[in-house]
Amino acid sequence: MPPLSGLRILEFDGLGPVTFAGMVLADLGAEVLRLTRSDGGGALEEVGGAVLHRGRAPVPVNLKDAGDRERVLELVASADALVEGFRPGVMERLGLGPDVCRARNPRLVYGRVTGWGQSGPLADQVGHDINYIGLTGALHAMGEPDRPPRPPLNLVGDYGGGAMLLVVGVLAALLEARTTARGRVVDAAMTDGSAYLMSLFHALSARGLWGAGRGRNLLDGGAHFYRCYRCRDGRFVAVGAIEPRFYSALLAGLGLTSEEAPQFGADLHARFEALFLERSRDDWVAHFSGTEACVTPLLDMEEAPEHPHNQARGIYGGSPVQPGPAPRFDGERVAAAGPAGGLSLDEAVKAWSANPPP
Repeated sequence: MPPLSGLRILEFDGLGPVTFAGMVLADLGAEVLRLTRSDGGGALEEVGGAVLHRGRAPVPVNLKDAGDRERVLELVASADALVEGFRPGVMERLGLGPDVCRARNPRLVYGRVTGWGQSGPLADQVGHDINYIGLTGALHAMGEPDRPPRPPLNLVGDYGGGAMLLVVGVLAALLEARTTARGRVVDAAMTDGSAYLMSLFHALSARGLWGAGRGRNLLDGGAHFYRCYRCRDGRFVAVGAIEPRFYSALLAGLGLTSEEAPQFGADLHARFEALFLERSRDDWVAHFSGTEACVTPLLDMEEAPEHPHNQARGIYGGSPVQPGPAPRFDGERVAAAGPAGGLSLDEAVKAWSANPPP
């Protein structure tokens, strides 16, 4: 049985982190009803598709209709948790805010994810991942020297700082509710979360080990032993030889000595770039295979599912090809939730009312 079997969660359909959080919770075994717009949702369906919407039964609702809102509150009465990603105040204006929902179900965990959070001067402003991580110092630290910062897809704000910390907060509150019989309102802000993810770099900065300039530090490409290099065939390898013995293995593979290429205090980027251009990517990978040099291929999204390690672990699968759930439990992977048939709002209420939570 997946670890979250038996949990019932309402997901108010949206873009970005709430969709990813719903997928994670469903993959881990929760029964998730995805409340969608009764007009079909348009772009929301196209963006989520068969991957991000897997495992949850779509239930069309019109949240502006008093009858539909009342039916949603009947679902709330049987739910363990609710997750939503609307701007602050929207759910309250719809009559589905935390106070109303928890009056129906005091044990309900009410999970909210937004960019700026439920309070603060920017709470009501619009934005996207790039704005949220820009406010926390995270984006400033990413990219090449003397060039504009490069957005790291939307992995840091939407998914790392938003969705994953929403999931952590919801699960923590559910665990507490088992003993207190009282739910919590979880305020997962992408600004809070992306700042939290920068904890290591604040620690390094406090010790004088991290500077403000991009591409000049240990983990941002500033170190010649921790960055990507172009190879003869135009593809790349990733080099992560931080520890001294790993760096020694890297030097041995490149035919260099520590006297020629000291790990610290020397700018060896150009020399390493020239060396890695002498062979193709896969040739270098084979050359360093079995060593501690921490040299691996930089794969694109089409190559990654074909790599032997990823295949052995079963990291990708399905149709369309997609990453499966993580983490594993007792050495076994939870099976990715498959497509779920849609339900009408009445059918959903009937199903949950017929089998109330303990």
